[in-house]
Amino acid sequence: MNHRLCPQRLSAGWTASLALISITLVAGTGTAIAADSSPSTDERITQLSDEVAELKALVHQLQEQVARQAAASNSPVVAVAAVPAPTSAPATAAPSATAPGSGPGMAAAVVAAPPSATVSEPATATAAAGPAAPAATAVPKVAADILRGITINAALDGYYEYNTNNPIGRVNYLRAYDVSSNSFSLNQADLVIESATDVAAGKRYGMRLDLQYGQATETLQGSPVNELRPDVYRSVYQAYGTYVFPLGSGLTLDFGKWASSLGMEGNYTKDQLNYSRSWWFNYLPYYHMGARAKYAVNDLVTVNAYVANGAQQTEANNNYKDQMLGLVITPNSKVSWTVNFYEGQEHPDVIYLSSPGPGQQNLPQVQGTYIQPITNPPTGKLYIGDTYASWQVTSALTLGAEADDVSEKLYSYSSPEHVSGGALYAGYQISPLFAVATRAEYLADRGGLFSGTTQYLKEETLTFDYRPADGFLMRAEYRRDLSNKPYFLGSSLGQLETAQPTIGVGLVWWIGQKTGSW
Repeated sequence: MNHRLCPQRLSAGWTASLALISITLVAGTGTAIAADSSPSTDERITQLSDEVAELKALVHQLQEQVARQAAASNSPVVAVAAVPAPTSAPATAAPSATAPGSGPGMAAAVVAAPPSATVSEPATATAAAGPAAPAATAVPKVAADILRGITINAALDGYYEYNTNNPIGRVNYLRAYDVSSNSFSLNQADLVIESATDVAAGKRYGMRLDLQYGQATETLQGSPVNELRPDVYRSVYQAYGTYVFPLGSGLTLDFGKWASSLGMEGNYTKDQLNYSRSWWFNYLPYYHMGARAKYAVNDLVTVNAYVANGAQQTEANNNYKDQMLGLVITPNSKVSWTVNFYEGQEHPDVIYLSSPGPGQQNLPQVQGTYIQPITNPPTGKLYIGDTYASWQVTSALTLGAEADDVSEKLYSYSSPEHVSGGALYAGYQISPLFAVATRAEYLADRGGLFSGTTQYLKEETLTFDYRPADGFLMRAEYRRDLSNKPYFLGSSLGQLETAQPTIGVGLVWWIGQKTGSW
């Protein structure tokens, strides 16, 4: 326990003492007058003068005690507006044991009495020491304003999966995240920091940062086909700022890098029906860098639009800017239907070189990396038509469907390569602990735009969930990929299979204040 006295406590105690003394002085005077009317006027005046002198002496003693305590505590000097010291009081005016108001009852009253508003001088002294209190609370208040609405969240996602083909190199073909067979694998380690907008509370701005580590980062940003310098941004999955303009129902504008709205599935396993991702998730863009806008026309229709560097281009690899226009239709709280149309140009017009070759010393550079222009770069366009819908049939049953059509040309005069197909989803919550989900998918890869080979792909997935606590999920999954051609790796070099069956278990942990889907 800290026994050092603070100026505020000294000042408050002194104020209380003086207040009670004043009250006692007035009360004592009235009592003395009313007690006995028989003495003469001169005798009464003499008696009251003695009592006043004694009380002034007591006040003077309290002032000296306050000064001694302040000096002993090494506290800053507190300005005390003193009651004038007794000038007409006798030198022996200390209160006697029989003096009115000076017994044990007075001592108890001095300790317990609250400050009186009638004693103005000590109140002024207290106010002089008071400004220190707001200063002490200023920093926490500023910190509270800065941290208001911020959520800090983390997730850990790992798996073990076995491919019954026993593929050479333990590689699962055409998988997005569960890329390894017969290996304990760290899929993702995520940190999500978000300060969401809250227009109702007057907060129109926000920000989000998603950091990601593990195998998923290699899938998301490992391809130099899209990213000229993938290592620079590999761990930053999302990083964007938000502002809601006061236009109609509110026009939301984001700038930065964000997860693509193309396709039904997303990045975080805890928010998906299955552990593995579909081929359409693997094929459609994962993210974009640019500016996007969202506007709710009414309760039924929301419009989304954005302009970006390209599909999975944190840095632009050509001078063209991709565009997307989308609608989200919600006829009621249980049904949501999204329609997206995307147009872009994904072919780079430069190549990054780690070091120049003969005769290339005069190439332009960016941060020590040489840039070599491509002669007659491809300018063919990419078109994506994407639509998906979800239906919460009952509190336990969820249905979903997705359809996609993608075409791309190398040059404007080239024949297009074409991919089309879709997926069906169903999930059922058996109990708070257990759930089951299934997915069936079809992808026609005409021209090898997705897989590098013209083929027709199908997959079937069955997933069992066990969720013993909010923040921990265990998933057991069986998946079988099929092709109309031998395509999937076998157990020996050069051996290809038409099917790729896998059995796996995924474990997901997450913590943080963010509710709902990430």
